[in-house]
Amino acid sequence: MKYLQRLGRSLMLPVAVLPAAAILMGIGYWIDPSGWGGESQLAAFLIGAGSSLIDNMGILFAIGVALGMSKDKHGAAALSGLVGWLVTTSMLEPGTVSMLQNIPVEEVDIAFESIETAFTGILVGLIGAAVYNKFSGTKLPQALAFFGGRRLPPIITSVVSLVVVGAFLLIWPPVFGALVAFGTFMSELGSVGAGLYGFFNRLLIPTGLHHALNSVFWFDLIGINDIGNFWAGTGELGVTGMYQGGFFPVMMFGLPAGGLAIYHMADSDQKKRVGSLMLAAGFASFFTGVTEPLEFSFMFVAPALYVLHALFTGLSLFIAAFFGWTAGFGFSAGFVDGLLSFNLPLANQPYMLILQGLAFAVIYYFGFRFAISKFNLSTPGRGKEANLDDGSFAGDTPAPAAPTASSANTADVSNESEYQKKARIILDGLGGHENITSLDYCATRLRLEIVDMDKVNEGRIKEANVPGLRKAGKNNLQVVVGTEVEFVANEIEKLK
Repeated sequence: MKYLQRLGRSLMLPVAVLPAAAILMGIGYWIDPSGWGGESQLAAFLIGAGSSLIDNMGILFAIGVALGMSKDKHGAAALSGLVGWLVTTSMLEPGTVSMLQNIPVEEVDIAFESIETAFTGILVGLIGAAVYNKFSGTKLPQALAFFGGRRLPPIITSVVSLVVVGAFLLIWPPVFGALVAFGTFMSELGSVGAGLYGFFNRLLIPTGLHHALNSVFWFDLIGINDIGNFWAGTGELGVTGMYQGGFFPVMMFGLPAGGLAIYHMADSDQKKRVGSLMLAAGFASFFTGVTEPLEFSFMFVAPALYVLHALFTGLSLFIAAFFGWTAGFGFSAGFVDGLLSFNLPLANQPYMLILQGLAFAVIYYFGFRFAISKFNLSTPGRGKEANLDDGSFAGDTPAPAAPTASSANTADVSNESEYQKKARIILDGLGGHENITSLDYCATRLRLEIVDMDKVNEGRIKEANVPGLRKAGKNNLQVVVGTEVEFVANEIEKLK
């Protein structure tokens, strides 16, 4: 669980840029809903700007995860993630697969059209970080010394990525095919099938395999073509659009309300940061239907809450399909598409989706609040995992030995800055670097894993004029520093 929570924190850096991109893309689509920028220069400008990030979410995750999960947050780790992404996606794109399998490109399995996903980005990012953590300090023989140290991990990552490619060539098509078969089975279950589709659609978002189900229901893979038929007006009123309508109450109302609950449940010193993220991500979800910024903010740090979100989504699709309330989308189930589709011939009682959405806002808000409180979930801004950025130093191994407390006291401090002075005093009070397993920070606090809490001198730490300390477990300590915490943490690192 701790590993997943670190992964969730690492995703905050790339996730932070997505809401603005989604809104730009949504406004552009609103201006030109049919031409997608082909009939409006302004729309083309906005859609192009937004899609440059939204369509490349996978590569953002590859770089962000590799950086965030690395032991010292060095750029070489991010480069390793990028290398892993380029090798993996280039080798698995249909044209390359056709050459590897010696078949015409049109015969390449449809699964390989959905390889540049968030899942792929996260996977190669984790590999890049693991390789960096393992090999960034490796020294090579003199003749190869140039390629040692931090230059080595990207090279090794490129080789390891070939193993990933081999695994994907074997595993990806049958997994994708199995989900298509499962989707075909669900399509025969009416409103129950719509509910199951909604549940698995959300549940599979982290893996990218939701595209397999989407191809069954939204497009013409098995003849349903829910999106195409709805917008063309060729279908059955109250039936066509049943795999789209139930998403509107969730994306426009439910999920933003869930974000509000996460904000309200955040620690008091984290509310401003959590609030800014939830406001931007919630608005993107409501206005454009792009939910990833909000979903990825908690799916790894609180997976149980994400499962609850998937259940609520399934329930929403079931209710809408059962009563025949339909609407459609060309981009996603946000306000823009709702406004554009509600007057189409096959939109059946779409105003009921708004009423359903208001009900789901209540369900999501109180459901999320209850789950977070009852199970003490580590949602953004709560407890030990409160930090929302990638500015941590925590690695997989204990920090190297540092000057002892006595040596810290006798160091030359004549030219110290205020941050350096605080760092030296705090480190002395903590018992030196040898007593610290990992060092992390959030908006105002140092978050530390301590080897021996008995070696911690709280009185000495308070000499740094810190507002307070908080023991969060047998080996976990938080030192409240204030908004300058990042600079103090940097100075503690330099004292190694």
